[in-house]
Amino acid sequence: MRTGIITRLILTVLATFEIITIASAGDLVKFDNAPVIMGRLQQQRARERGETPTNNPDEIEGYLSRPDGPGPFPAVVYLHGCSGLLDNTRSRMAELLTGWGYVSLMVDSFTTRGIEHACEAETVIRQDVLRARQRDALGALSYLAKLPYVDPRRIAVVGSSQGGIVALQLASTHSADYFAVPDGLRFRAAVAYYPLCALATDQLTIPTTILIGALDDWSPARDCELLMERRAGKGARVKLTIYPGAYHAFDAPNLAEGMRLFGHWLKYDANAASRSIQDMHDFLATELNE
Repeated sequence: MRTGIITRLILTVLATFEIITIASAGDLVKFDNAPVIMGRLQQQRARERGETPTNNPDEIEGYLSRPDGPGPFPAVVYLHGCSGLLDNTRSRMAELLTGWGYVSLMVDSFTTRGIEHACEAETVIRQDVLRARQRDALGALSYLAKLPYVDPRRIAVVGSSQGGIVALQLASTHSADYFAVPDGLRFRAAVAYYPLCALATDQLTIPTTILIGALDDWSPARDCELLMERRAGKGARVKLTIYPGAYHAFDAPNLAEGMRLFGHWLKYDANAASRSIQDMHDFLATELNE
């Protein structure tokens, strides 16, 4: 009970730091996430557990922004961290991406599920949570691909923290298809801000850039270095950028004073944030170019 009260207080503090004047961050839209592909064995096991086998999609919310003009434009799906889609993050990322000429869809994986956050150690990496968020990202991909002003061949995924883990997993190799996505539709590239690199496969299937702080004690940079060593240049292009002196959430201006959250230190770093914006800009410009 006390833990729940403390958690709510921490999240209230985070929200209090949000900039009062929020720039336009797009229109609220709703879309279905990707249906699960269930084989006979999965259906049988579900029945044995007393569950009703279903591959029905869930309705998810997001915020859609687009540049001026008819398009078709490249697009970016953004995946939030374990604290949810904070207003300031949504506004900041939408402004950046649309300013660069991309349609952006900020996916909110928590609101329709009634989730306040998923930041406890055991929740951040729970496979059912990460799988649900993969479904959300692929549903967003399918939604964007149907818009007349979006080029379906040029859609990237950008994720922060837990969202960065999901972005890496979407870029990873898979032995089987778990979710129903239209044939030939896939993300063109991935950007992962301070993810847990240990949860990615040794080889990735799409060009990826990983942006992380050297002092991050929640998502260790060393795990990302080990990933780069294991892949040994195989698979799709992967670039790892480590910012000296930077901690987790180094790009969040509301954390200028720093704070401890769930046992980890979070702090804004203006230099690392600025460099990461340029690194993301250059990567997307290269990978989403015709």
